[in-house]
Amino acid sequence: MSDIDRQFTYKCVVVGDAQVGKTSLILKYTKGTFNEEYIMTLGAQLSKYQDVVEGHDIKLVFWDIAGQTNFSQLRRSFYKGSSAAIIVFSHEENELGDRSFQNIPKWLENIKEYCGDIPVVLFGNKIDLIDVNDLILNKEHPKSDHNIVKLMKELHILGYLKTSALTGEGVTFAFKTLTNYVFQIKEKNQGS
Repeated sequence: MSDIDRQFTYKCVVVGDAQVGKTSLILKYTKGTFNEEYIMTLGAQLSKYQDVVEGHDIKLVFWDIAGQTNFSQLRRSFYKGSSAAIIVFSHEENELGDRSFQNIPKWLENIKEYCGDIPVVLFGNKIDLIDVNDLILNKEHPKSDHNIVKLMKELHILGYLKTSALTGEGVTFAFKTLTNYVFQIKEKNQGS
């Protein structure tokens, strides 16, 4: 691999609680598919994708890291060398959705511990299961846009994007936004 190729290859860890749709989001973006059956990720799963930003070929390697607590000892090695991270939570109106939202700071803490200061974005998945207007208009809703923007500012998270791996809504936009963030930050750092 030449220096130019290496320069535009980015490793991105995708983390979040079990069953929030991490694997499904990656599959929807990289292959355009959705699997109705839940298949637990064991350890980590890699997916590659190529994109173009500002005329440059970008190679992305997504590391889909298992959300189950019994894999926590393995995570350190999976995070190593990451250029960016996605934290996924579920907008479901149930215990899984609520817990995944409450665990965002824990996932961010892991990222910072193992990766240092890398770009982090938040994907709010499974918006097909809720009334999106409630997130926009109801500031009292725990996972409202208002409260999520507030949380992002507190935690210094770069962006928040709503997605549905099932319908595909917001998926391409979310991943392309992440790719642009990473490219711009890397370009800025290399220029200084």
